[in-house]
Parts: sequence; structure tokens; C-alpha cells
Amino acid sequence: MKKKKLTSLLLFAALTGSLQAQTAMENYVSDVWVADMGNGKYRNPILCADYSDPDVCRVGEDYYMTASSFNCLPGLPILHSKDLVNWTIIGHAVAHTLPPVETPERPEHGNRVWAPSIRHHNGTFYIFWGDPDQGAYMVSAKDPSGTWTAPKLIKPAKGLIDTCPLWDEDGKVYLYHAYAGSRAGLKSILAVCELDPETLEATTQSRIIFDGHIDHPTCEGAKIHKYNGKYYLFHPAGGVATGWQVVERADNPYGPFECKTVLAQGNTTINGPHQGAWVDTPTGEHWFFHFQDVGAYGRLVHLQPMTWKEGWPVIGVDKDGDGCGEPVLTYKKPNVGKTYPICTPQESDEFNGMTLGKQWQWHANINELWAYYAGDKGYMRLYSYPVVEDYKSLWDVANLLLQKTPAFNFAAGMKLTFSPSEKYKGERTGLVVMGRDYAGLILENTDNGLVLSQVECYKADKGKTEKANESVNLTDGTVYLKANFQTDATERKAFADKGDRVVMCEFSYSTDGKKYKKLGTPFRVREGQWIGAKVGTFCTRPHIVTNDGGWTDVDWFRITKK
Repeated sequence: MKKKKLTSLLLFAALTGSLQAQTAMENYVSDVWVADMGNGKYRNPILCADYSDPDVCRVGEDYYMTASSFNCLPGLPILHSKDLVNWTIIGHAVAHTLPPVETPERPEHGNRVWAPSIRHHNGTFYIFWGDPDQGAYMVSAKDPSGTWTAPKLIKPAKGLIDTCPLWDEDGKVYLYHAYAGSRAGLKSILAVCELDPETLEATTQSRIIFDGHIDHPTCEGAKIHKYNGKYYLFHPAGGVATGWQVVERADNPYGPFECKTVLAQGNTTINGPHQGAWVDTPTGEHWFFHFQDVGAYGRLVHLQPMTWKEGWPVIGVDKDGDGCGEPVLTYKKPNVGKTYPICTPQESDEFNGMTLGKQWQWHANINELWAYYAGDKGYMRLYSYPVVEDYKSLWDVANLLLQKTPAFNFAAGMKLTFSPSEKYKGERTGLVVMGRDYAGLILENTDNGLVLSQVECYKADKGKTEKANESVNLTDGTVYLKANFQTDATERKAFADKGDRVVMCEFSYSTDGKKYKKLGTPFRVREGQWIGAKVGTFCTRPHIVTNDGGWTDVDWFRITKK
């Protein structure tokens, strides 16, 4: 009886600790970027992280956001807010696997989940997205923070992207979408098909309803709404870094549509403001989310006021009265009828939970053998996993555990203990800043013992390999690693032409957690394939046949000001 009681107490303590860790993360406030200014105003970006192609829906007093996740898993992040400014990550709609499972051990950079839409209909949440190589997919859930259904292919098609559904009053269901020229051979058009109301599978071919080649090239990202009896089709045009926001209006779901530009950069420093979500508040206000491409840091989320004028939305501030607004950097917070605490998406992690923190994503479909989340012991254990046979660099590695960069200037630090196998050499772990180019602090077990190197790999996406800029020998597997990110602009001048900003990263290490030494050379950070640069960790071993290997225990990972 005493043994059973002790086991129960230990289990209760572990569960209690995990719940406390989860609660702490849901009330998380960043040290490096907070949009809520605390004086009734907010600053843009409201999410200073790469939540590309954001879409939002309101259910009562709650707002739910999702965004493109491409090849990263868990996929389709679900964020929650009460006031449109303060957000926290509550889950993911795709837990571990995107079908079909053809290359589970290699990242499909830039593929899979493009420009989703999230909707709530008859008590159920739905997310639709386009896989440019497969077609239109859909998942659903009663609880957005819970388990979602497995991805369902509802319209197979090469190049079909950026999907959004509409449940009409007559019972018909429509799916609006765009095409990726890289797969379909045609772009700058929007189309619609009908779905079966029960299965939500496509029942008709798609019909082209808008051609933007002349006035609105690269039109995509369609979001459909019905408002005051009319159909409003919101969509971006002009390209990711240089575009604008268009709205079309019709009396019929198939058109013909009138067209109007409602948001553009104008005289502001916010380039390419487009692609996002229109929502309202319980108090009757209207707001619009869009992204801004800032290069290495990816596509950051902005919030703009929205009003209606003569049956058309005006987004941002329309200073000259022409019906086309310009984006704001600061503005009064939305009136949602109440005031809510400040919170931000989770970043730092003490690894006190029994599951993976919601801020983390692997770089491909998840293998359950990659990690052990030992929250009761206060660490996360990453097992060394073999790289692919034709490995050239970390660009080829699926078990990269990464998170988004959260601010313009910050430091990412971690403490790890490396326990490589004694049987063979070549196991590696460390801190990595990942993009088309990457760099990091890599700890490797070699013939000369443990060697810590600052490495870089330029044009990793083109098959290039790493080089070590500087190395030191270590006598202990416990080490503290840090990457300091700095930009070439102040926050007031944070947004340069076309979103390009020079982001530099310097690396340092410590053996006692107090005194850090710089290692290697500064690295110019570069974005990934359709995503911003990410930062995190990994543990690998060479592609050799063995029945076991070593591991690294990550004690903590912290995002700080410096």
C-alpha cells in the first residue's frame, strides 16, 4: 500500500508540475517584444514573429488565429486572444504528420501547408488550406485547443492554394482559392468551386472568377465573406514584399465582381501590407490583420483599424479620403467591452512539462523516437538520430527542433549536457540559427574529444556544406550557448524598402553560465524557404547502422534582451 501511495503521489506531483508549467506558458509575457503598450494603445507588429498568411475568426468573445506552417510540425498553430492584441499559442491543428508520408525523414522546405483559413460553423471549427502539390485539405474540431481530425483531401489538384470556404444561407458551400504558378502553370487568377455540405468534398470543377494579370498581378490569398447581402472577396496582390490589399464585391458568389484597392503602403514604412483577416468585435468595431515581409525575420502580423464607406471597407487610416488606407504603427486598442491581461506567444522554455512546448516545431513529420520530455526531471532529452544517407548539411535534417524569432533584437540561449555514445564518433548537438544559410554552435564528439565549433553554411538550400570558423576543446559535456541577434535599424525605422533588413548574429559560449566567450565570426541571418529564420537545437549522428546512440539533455532555452 505504501508503494502504491508513493507512486500515486509522484504521479500527482508530475501532473501538477506539468499543469503549472502549462498555465505559466499561457500567461507568458515576452522580455523582447510586447505589442500592448499598457496605455490603451498597441504597436505593430502585434506578433513580431513569422506567422505567415494569418487568418482569424471570432466566436463570441474569443478570437482564434492560424497561419501557414509549410513543412514544420506540429502544423497550423492555433493562437487565442480576447482583445486582438494579446495572443497565446493554445495548440496546433496538425499534431505530427502531414499526408502522404513519402519523405518522413527529410524536410520538404516550403511545401505542404500554404495560407490557411479558419472558420466556425454550427459549433465546429474548420481550417482549410492548399498543399501546392496535393490540393485542398481540411481539418475540423469542436475544441480548437484540443484534437483536430486527420487532414482530409477535399479537392485533389496540382497548384491549388490559399483556400477559404463560405457556408451560404441557401445551404450551399463554396470554396474560393488561388493557383500557384510554379505548379499549375498559371497564376494571378482566383476561382471557386462548390463543396458537398456533408462531406465538404468538391462537387464541381473550379470556375475562374477573377483575372488579376493586368491590374492586380499575383492575386492570391482569397478570403470570402458575406456582409449585408453582398459577397466580399478580400485578397492581396502585387507580391509578398511589395503588394497591396484588394476587395471585390458582388451580388452573386460567382460574380461579376467590382474591384477596389483598400490598403497600400502609401507614405508609410510598412511594405506590402496585405493577406489577412477581417473580424469584428462584440461592440461593432471592424479590424483587419495582415502580414509584412521583413526578410530574415519572415512575415510579421499587423493589426489595422477598418471602417466602411459607401459599401466598401477602408483599412488603416485614409488620410486623403480616396477610400484606400495606409497602415498604422501605433493605434488605440480595439474596444471589445472589457480589459484583458497582457500576454504574448510562448518563447523561453524551462522544459518542466511532460509534452513539447507549443512554441516548438520540428522541421518535418515527427518521429516519436526523437525526444523524451522529462518534465519531472526538468529537462528535454534529444536522442541522436541518424542523418540521411546523402547528407550534406543541416538543411537535410528533419529532427531540427526550432522556434520563430520573436523580436528585432534579442538573444537566444540554452544550457545542454551532451552525452554521446562511446562506441563511435560524429554525434553532434548544439544551437542553430536556421535558414537558407545557417550558422550555429555545434558540439561534436571527435577523435580528439568534445569539440565546440562555430559553424556556418552559406547556400545550404543549394547543397553547400558547412565550414568551422573557430573551435575549442571542452572537457565537460555541459555547456551554455548563446546567439545574439541585432539589426541595422532602430525600432522606429524597423521596416525598410521591400522588408529587407540586415540581421546579424554573434555566438558565444560559457562553461559556468556566467562568463561568456565569443566564438567564431558574425553571421548574416537569412530567411528559410517561405519562412523566417528559426532558432533552436538538434541532436544527430552519422548515417551508420547501430542499435543505439547518445543524447543531449536540454535544461532550458531562454529568449532574453541580451
